[in-house]
Amino acid sequence: MSSRTTGRTRRHRAGCETPSLDERYSSLDSIVRAYRARFRKRSQEELDSFTSQSIADAVRRAGLAERLDGKRYNHQRRIPREVLQLAARRLGRANLNRARDFDELHERVRETISSIPGIGCLTIYDTALRIGAKLSLAPKRVYLHTGTRAGARKLGLNWRADSLAVSSVPRAFRELEPREIEDVLCIFEDHFTRLRKSAV
Repeated sequence: MSSRTTGRTRRHRAGCETPSLDERYSSLDSIVRAYRARFRKRSQEELDSFTSQSIADAVRRAGLAERLDGKRYNHQRRIPREVLQLAARRLGRANLNRARDFDELHERVRETISSIPGIGCLTIYDTALRIGAKLSLAPKRVYLHTGTRAGARKLGLNWRADSLAVSSVPRAFRELEPREIEDVLCIFEDHFTRLRKSAV
């Protein structure tokens, strides 16, 4: 079975924009190719938009989950604005620029905003990723949450873990950055069950 790309997308329950279920992928390699062609550029542009801002502005925008045009990122579109405003205020006082690597940054973000009702592990990760772009701190492991955890489970990975080593994911994914593997696990989660077992 060969892959067929129609360009249609739908909204995944975890907030990811994912290819239509009408599309077929013959292997994990074909999924990686589809990610590169359709999703990689937008993901990179999102992070790049934080690099030209001051650290204070980048942290505030990340806390509010706002794009440059002021609209909300899809993953956080359902979180009440007052919740994100509280998160942004706390993050602004957290001295996040002292983090030495992404793991430490992620932990500092978690400690700062996880107690706020309505803030979950996906928002913590996304916030750390966006601030990390400003601080030149990128994940070295694949963080799991919501859709990514479901994707990891369908691939037979250790989905109960908080994160995965790149060496533990399928070989086809290892040419991607850890944050891109996280993207793929969420975006293509519903498509993994259609692959032949031998392809995984």
